[in-house]
Amino acid sequence: MPIGINKVVTVNFTLKDQFGNILDSTDGDVPFSFLTGHQNIIPKLESEIDKMLIGSKKTILIDAKDAYGEYNEDIVQVVGKEEFPPEFILEVGMQYIASTSDGTKMPFTITEVGDDEVTIDFNHPLAGKDLTFEIELLNVRDATSEEISHGHVHGAGGYQH
Repeated sequence: MPIGINKVVTVNFTLKDQFGNILDSTDGDVPFSFLTGHQNIIPKLESEIDKMLIGSKKTILIDAKDAYGEYNEDIVQVVGKEEFPPEFILEVGMQYIASTSDGTKMPFTITEVGDDEVTIDFNHPLAGKDLTFEIELLNVRDATSEEISHGHVHGAGGYQH
């Protein structure tokens, strides 16, 4: 029987890239909890977890296109250093958020710093990467009305506010 929507699902996970490098893990940390049906995790991952039973383990492979999308060279830009506020640290790997004129937030990563120019990449850091999730389903419970209205889990493994 599928888990369904408006459930709080708690898992242990290890996330690896296509080369087997560990990118994230709950190993030795607090398990991760999410609210189903509210786009809190990659849709294909949620769909696969929906088929699991409590206590089961599963390895889930997700192609880049179904994870964070294919890498898009068209959203990499070179801009002048003067475009950044003086307090910004301009180092490769630094991540910031740009705001468009309509208030849309667009995260980017600095990928190159020259004498006068900075290359910024608006791709998600995991774009273009096939991902492997090793999942252990620990628990499923009904979400509270407050969690449903907020669209996320409250408490351990979720948001605190």
